[in-house]
Amino acid sequence: MPFIRPISDLRNNFNKISEICHQEAEPVFITKNGQGNMVVMSMALYEKQQALLELYQKLSVAESQSQLNEPKISHKELISKLRSNLNE
Repeated sequence: MPFIRPISDLRNNFNKISEICHQEAEPVFITKNGQGNMVVMSMALYEKQQALLELYQKLSVAESQSQLNEPKISHKELISKLRSNLNE
């Protein structure tokens, strides 16, 4: 369930908003004149979302590359090549 607070709470109840962000690990939606205005979240949640976005972008690139008709090697072959490179 989303947490929605008026913009005046940023000034009057900042500690409560901060507490919600950290304890619930959810963003708090801030309204101004009854309309959505901004979102406040903990640094931990922000970093987690950024990491997920980066992962999704990398997966998208990998998926695109897998559709190409380039030669592929098995996991066993890859590990073997990596080990031989490390041993050199």
